[in-house]
Amino acid sequence: MQCTGTGVWSGHLRYGDAGQIADAAAELDELGYQAAWIPDVGGDVLGSVETLLRSTTRMTVATGILNVWMHEPAEVAARRASWDAGWKDRFLLGLGVSHAPLIDHEHPGRYTKPYSKMVDYLDGLDAAEVPFPAGARVLAALRPRMLGLARDRAAGAHPYFVPVEHVAHARDVLGAGPTIAVELAVVLDTNPSSARATARRHTAIYVGLPNYTNNLRDFGFGDDDFAGQGSDRLVDAIVAWGDVATIARRVTALRDAGADHICIQVIRPDDDLPIADWRELAPALV
Repeated sequence: MQCTGTGVWSGHLRYGDAGQIADAAAELDELGYQAAWIPDVGGDVLGSVETLLRSTTRMTVATGILNVWMHEPAEVAARRASWDAGWKDRFLLGLGVSHAPLIDHEHPGRYTKPYSKMVDYLDGLDAAEVPFPAGARVLAALRPRMLGLARDRAAGAHPYFVPVEHVAHARDVLGAGPTIAVELAVVLDTNPSSARATARRHTAIYVGLPNYTNNLRDFGFGDDDFAGQGSDRLVDAIVAWGDVATIARRVTALRDAGADHICIQVIRPDDDLPIADWRELAPALV
C-alpha cells in the first residue's frame, strides 16, 4: 500500500461519541485528507477502524498503532479477512510495541524483548489462516533495528514524535522504496508563549518515555531537553506551531527529508474535537 499526501492522526476519532466520530470522518474524507490514523491503548481498535471505514468512501484508515501486546495476530488477520475488498484496500495496519510503563502497569515484567515480540507478531500474521499482507502494514519504527524490520517485513515505517532529521535518517535506512508515514503534532497559534504552552500538552506525555528519548538523543537532544514538559528547543523541533503557512512549511520539510505521508495531530489548549483546525489547514495541506 502506498500511503501518500496528508492525513490526520487523532485520538478523537477513536475515543468518543460514535456519531460524532462518523460525521468527522466523513468530513475529513470530503476535505481531501488521505488517511485517518487512530491510537490503541486497549479495547476494540478494529471496531473503531470499521466505524471509520463505514463512514468514508475514499480515505485510508490506519492504526497508529495497534498495540501488539493487546491483540492476537491471528484474530487481527481473521478480522481483516472478513471484510470486503474495498475495506481491505483502504486499511493500513500500523503496529507498535508500545511502552513499558503502559504494558507493565497491570502485568509487571511483561514488557521484555520488544523487538522479538514484533518479530513473533509478524510471524503470527504471516501464519494466519488468511495471512495478513506485508504490503498492508507498517511498523512504528524509530531506531535502526526496527527500521530494518519495517523495511524487510512491512510496507515501511510510521515514526511518531520525531524531528525532521529523523525522517532523513529513516529514509537512509529504509532505502528508496518503503513508505515513511510520519506523525506531526501541530498547533495553530502564532503567539510563542501560548503556542508552546499548548504544545507541551503533547510533549509532556512523551518526554518521560525511553523509546522516544533514546531516539532523540541520537539527534542531539539531552536531559535538559527532557526536563519538565520539554525544552523550547525540543518543543519547536517536535511540534509545528504558528499560522497555516508555517505549518505547511514544516510539512514540506518532512517531505523533502523523505516522508511519503504526513499525518497531522492537532493539539489544542482544550480537549475539543479539532474539526475547525482540520478545516482551516486542509486547503494548504491536501
